[in-house]
Amino acid sequence: MTKFILRRYKDRADSRNAIGKISGVVGIISNLFIAVIKLLAGTLSHSVSIIADALNNLTDAASSIITLIGFKLASQPADKEHPYGHARFEYLSALSVSALIVIIGFELGKSSVERIISPVKTELTLITFIILIISIIVKLWLFYFNKVLGKEIKSSALTATATDCRNDVIATSAVLLSTLTEYLTDLKLDAYIGLLVAIFILYSGAKLAKETISPLLGEGADPEMKELIVDYISSSPKVLGFHDLMVHDYGVGCRFASLHVEMDKNEDPLICHEIIDDMERECLNSHGINLVIHYDPVITDDPALDKMRHFVISLLKMRDERISIHDFRMVPGENHTNLIFDICLPSDLIGAEESIKKALDHALNDLDTTTYYTVITFDREEFN
Repeated sequence: MTKFILRRYKDRADSRNAIGKISGVVGIISNLFIAVIKLLAGTLSHSVSIIADALNNLTDAASSIITLIGFKLASQPADKEHPYGHARFEYLSALSVSALIVIIGFELGKSSVERIISPVKTELTLITFIILIISIIVKLWLFYFNKVLGKEIKSSALTATATDCRNDVIATSAVLLSTLTEYLTDLKLDAYIGLLVAIFILYSGAKLAKETISPLLGEGADPEMKELIVDYISSSPKVLGFHDLMVHDYGVGCRFASLHVEMDKNEDPLICHEIIDDMERECLNSHGINLVIHYDPVITDDPALDKMRHFVISLLKMRDERISIHDFRMVPGENHTNLIFDICLPSDLIGAEESIKKALDHALNDLDTTTYYTVITFDREEFN
């Protein structure tokens, strides 16, 4: 079925949304089926852990419904009020699912604690055993199904669903083991396993919430995407350096980025402009990234400037090897010389800007009779 779906929908213009919706429908049907038969098994065997596991599958069905709605809303085209599109609806749907999971986990934990205080003997029947085995098999298939589709369309929602299915296999296996143990040894483990399942559900909900909130808050550029941009830009022989890479995520398939690119000031500006246009176009066509490049002309034929730049770099490297600079300019005046540049600081050095500048000023003004004023802009390493 997975291969059939990929063959049929992979080449469609709306393949991502179509595959996402199909995954949602399959998830709804499968999880409702598992939840119903588990509720039957739990009722027949008086097992709180099986009922807890059934309600967990019910939340999975609700999750699939919310995911399906999320894909539908996220596929809406950009409009006047939302010029960057609606792709973040996928994140919001996942956040809603996480809230639902946490609520269910709390209620299940409460029920399990009550059953620990007032235990009830469970009964293992052949039909209960068969139902749990069927549930494990279906969930293993759903794990594979969502994992393959999620990887194909690069969907964090489907990847998270696949992980949840794998976790359900573990949880149901634990429930089956506890039921067998109680049947064979008369040890009353059911309520305790139900509590463990509830804790597991709470953990999954909290983890999903954290993963969903992060891009909504504005997390840093994905390392893989950053590497794609950097490798492509670096491949141009006219590019001498780059900095200030900033990526804004408006949802899967809707990312915007800006970057400063350094080129020799002696190059023809029209040729540089054409190269930059080509790079922006290629990043959009090949990687789906709306890239805006700022052109920084760099002086490469001034020995005095080059010497001073290397001296400043050596001073900063003595402080920390990770520090780098860019946009270095030297503006001589009648009474002093301005050194204007940006310093890229690692996160753990944020807050040390004043001490770095003071040490640099002191070393520069001990160099010779010239008075140097430094005009420094401090950047975070994450953007360079």
